[in-house]
Amino acid sequence: MFHPGSACRQPASVLPAATGDSFTMADAQGNGDAAQADIAPSINAMVQYTKDFSFENPNAPRSLGPQEKAPNIAIQVNVNARQVAEADFEVNILLEGSAGEGAGLLFKFELDYAGLFRLRNIAPNDMHPVVMIECPRLLFPFARQIIADAVRAGGFPPLYIDPIDFAALYRKRLSEAAAKVPSSAS
Repeated sequence: MFHPGSACRQPASVLPAATGDSFTMADAQGNGDAAQADIAPSINAMVQYTKDFSFENPNAPRSLGPQEKAPNIAIQVNVNARQVAEADFEVNILLEGSAGEGAGLLFKFELDYAGLFRLRNIAPNDMHPVVMIECPRLLFPFARQIIADAVRAGGFPPLYIDPIDFAALYRKRLSEAAAKVPSSAS
């Protein structure tokens, strides 16, 4: 059974017998030398953390009773990133959401969830898409769970946000930015 944070291991029957020589997983797998690992692109999540979180249940306990109709749920997503060292980037997912409106507001939340990522051997022209697509994609399941747990702790059924297509979000933001840049007349 695989446990997060543990090394992936082959069954003992597949590993060569110990002879006093050390071997690495690459040796056991027969998949190349250490130089290949030095040039392979990699994304490493160094740490993940909640920077800011707010959950409000302003109309409790009235809002916890039966509702006549399903509430309108609105969610906004934003991704920000900044380079903090040569190969390290802090990436933030900002999730804001609410259920209901006005006097019928059931709950609302704001989550700023971040991670520090080390990127190695990624082509310069691929760096921005990797930071803005792949890094938030890795963070999202954890942010989603924080929100689901908070909504449940607020007295409601857990809110499991649908998966987010960060590539589509990235393309949309690029096209919005391009539309804002005035075109030069020739």
